[in-house]
Amino acid sequence: MSRKVTLPLFQPSDKVPLPPANAEVLTTCCDYCIVACGYKVYRWPAEGPHGGMKKHENALNRDYNLHALQGNWVGPNQFTQAIHKGKLHNIAIVADADSEVVNVGGDYSIRGGCIAQKVYNKDKPTKDRLKQPLLRINGELTPVSWELALDAAAEVSKHVIKKYGESAWAMKYYSYQFFENTYALTRLALKSINTPAVSQHDHPSIVDATPGWTDIGYDAFSGSYEDFANADCIVISGSDPYETKTVLWNEWIMRKGILANKAKLVMINPRKTMGVAIAEKHGGLHLDVNPGSDTPVHMAIQRIILENGWEDKAFIEQWVNNFWETDSGFGQGTRNTPWQWRTTWGHFQVKGFDDWKEWLLSQEESKPNVAAKIAGIDPAKLYQAAEMMGKPKANGERKKTTIAIEKGCYWSNNYLNTVSIGTLGVILGCGGRSGRIITRLGGHQRGGRSGGKYPTWKSPYKVGGRRRHRMDLDRWVQDGHVRFAYVVGTTWVQAMCGSTELADVFRKSTRGNPHQIRSADRAHVIQTLKKRVDSGGMVIANQDIYLIDPIGAEFADIILPAATWGESSFTRCNGERRIRLYSKFYDPPGDAKPDWKIVSMLAKKMGFQGYDWEEPNDVFEESCRFSRGSRTDYNVLRTIAKRKGMKAHDLLRDYGTEGLQCPLLLDGEKILETKRLHDWQRDDLPDTGPEGVSVQGKNLMAFKTQTGKLNLLKSPWAIWSDFYDYMTPKGDELWVTNGRINEIWQSGFDDVERRPYIQQRWPENFLEIHEDDARKRGIESGDMVRIESKRVPVQKDFNLGVKSDDMFFSGLMKRGHIKIVSGSFEAVAIVTPVVKKGVVFTNFLDKGQPANSITPRVPDPMSMNYRFKLSSGTITKIGESPYKNDFSRMSFKRRNIV
Repeated sequence: MSRKVTLPLFQPSDKVPLPPANAEVLTTCCDYCIVACGYKVYRWPAEGPHGGMKKHENALNRDYNLHALQGNWVGPNQFTQAIHKGKLHNIAIVADADSEVVNVGGDYSIRGGCIAQKVYNKDKPTKDRLKQPLLRINGELTPVSWELALDAAAEVSKHVIKKYGESAWAMKYYSYQFFENTYALTRLALKSINTPAVSQHDHPSIVDATPGWTDIGYDAFSGSYEDFANADCIVISGSDPYETKTVLWNEWIMRKGILANKAKLVMINPRKTMGVAIAEKHGGLHLDVNPGSDTPVHMAIQRIILENGWEDKAFIEQWVNNFWETDSGFGQGTRNTPWQWRTTWGHFQVKGFDDWKEWLLSQEESKPNVAAKIAGIDPAKLYQAAEMMGKPKANGERKKTTIAIEKGCYWSNNYLNTVSIGTLGVILGCGGRSGRIITRLGGHQRGGRSGGKYPTWKSPYKVGGRRRHRMDLDRWVQDGHVRFAYVVGTTWVQAMCGSTELADVFRKSTRGNPHQIRSADRAHVIQTLKKRVDSGGMVIANQDIYLIDPIGAEFADIILPAATWGESSFTRCNGERRIRLYSKFYDPPGDAKPDWKIVSMLAKKMGFQGYDWEEPNDVFEESCRFSRGSRTDYNVLRTIAKRKGMKAHDLLRDYGTEGLQCPLLLDGEKILETKRLHDWQRDDLPDTGPEGVSVQGKNLMAFKTQTGKLNLLKSPWAIWSDFYDYMTPKGDELWVTNGRINEIWQSGFDDVERRPYIQQRWPENFLEIHEDDARKRGIESGDMVRIESKRVPVQKDFNLGVKSDDMFFSGLMKRGHIKIVSGSFEAVAIVTPVVKKGVVFTNFLDKGQPANSITPRVPDPMSMNYRFKLSSGTITKIGESPYKNDFSRMSFKRRNIV
């Protein structure tokens, strides 16, 4: 699966046509990171006429003596051609220079600025889009009709469900790819089939990414981007927003926060990136912690704040539960929920603030010297961080502190990290006020809408008492229980931990099975696939825009071509819950169809009712009522649209790139937006009661608990320490962690594989290694290295939790539930001081050389989240790359440039 350079060197164009004054103008948003910058799409016939250089001669209404940084610049990467209504059209996709929200003034990242190159064009690198269904016949993927492909998928699905039960039918899908698609997919899997064998693209189960916050009472996306601009101190853990959410950094954190408001940043991660360098230049602080050591760092900072009396006493008095409030809240309702078994067993629950304070001060790991030793940092930094976050100003005013986290924080020690940084937020008074929020920064945009409830009671994964975890789908596959897998828009194998072992399981159950299709005869195809599942094998239907290796190219029997961004109208929210319409502006390639449409066709062939959608608006309007009460409640749109005699999509289109901030409320004929959640100072709620077209949920003006107040929780290091001790580097090993970089989005399917400049910049996976570690191993920049671990732990089965330590790593090891496997990947070394000594850093999802080959497939026992950011291994030079002495590709420059 090695990724090699295939595109020619980047040859930039020196001119593009401008859209004429009468060009069609549509609105959309960037398809990549969670910020979702607003864009305008200009469309006009390929033959012209084209626009002129004077503002009255072009649709952008600009005189073109502009340069690239002035806004409304149309460069080669913002221009392409595509088919619209069967005819070739010019397409210019430009950040909205008139925007007053999100990407103010038309700012954009390198990803969004190149998004026109995502558009299918038969003469460009996107020419390999999937255009028609494929069936694997004699080992080769062969074009077939939609009728045959869906007949095979439907008949085998029905056979599997009838003979082996719904748990043998699995779906692995994206959690984010527009409300219309995720609603349709989950309606099929969770409502119609009612299978528990469902998981999303980045988890082994359907899980909560920030369970500690859920138990405390914080919503994970409670804030507004302007809160970063209004903060005095911004704490960023597990991410550099410059690299991953560039416009949020540029516009709201750096320009409005650091430069205009003189905010100070505390950044917690093992690398000194560009964002860290800028923060330090302006008086900020970098806590360069060892991977996975965040919890004692959080605890030590809290200890210093408490010992100095810097906690927000008024906030705690008003908004923190006492013992009786906590106990009554945790004791309500069914016991079969993910959060109640965690909080009622005594490991985490406290009797209010005083009890929590007494517990924290009694913990060895909360002592600054102890925490600093675990994290590998100078203890003085902990005192400095506590002062920056909590010490009142000279005039006695409290600082406005905002906390933002992302995957480097919660994908190492998930539950304890989210609890400990959450309680830090509580004592600092974070939540519900301008400049004082606690939020995820986010990865993908928020396009998930469930069309059914998850059947937790069907999961075989029992934990202590009468409770269950949701199903770990990777383990369910490994144990041979999945007979049909519907895989939609995700790089399943490389995106999961222990990916080498997982690939072997897929290979054995699909291509290694003797029952393989030999002809396109319908009866033969269906009978052969039924024989395979009856022999213990698995059939895979893979639905995507490109042929993905290996899940599609090697393992799948049925390939279904999907339409994507720009090829159907869709809706989705960004990281401040802002919903907008992503307009269709060109025809899908070949016979590709949007995912919601494919689900409709498949569901009807399986005999299910209620899938008679004709257009995306039909799906959206059906999904509206399922949004009620959620952080992205948009049900009002359907109500207002019906009153006006229009479609909900068309109503949302009228709001352009600004959109509306959810949850949306109805006040007569007016739509009320929500700037931030937990805002107890809000005074504009309509006097219509809590229920109606819109739901006035508790999270609007309070927190997400029984009482509306926050729960303080313990974060005992001992629950994590056995696993952390095992993963700590031994002998010549180093910590191996991973993450995103600015130029590459996700697995690189749009950029490193299909954009010549980006592929030229990053032709192979890379490994940042500290100068001292490189010198010891004889490694120089440009060398090829192998990163290897011979002790990758894989949780291999579904044990029944009875005793208190059954679910913890040492208990799993003792009872034989852990298998130790090997894994490795290769990369080009970049020797640099930006990464911490003893730690190496690589791309989090290079499909050819995946870092997940050596990440542990043992989920957090509290939450079922994987620990993607935590692995260790040996680093060995295996030769020189072709880029070491050829500077036409790849750069070895350090990334902490100010």
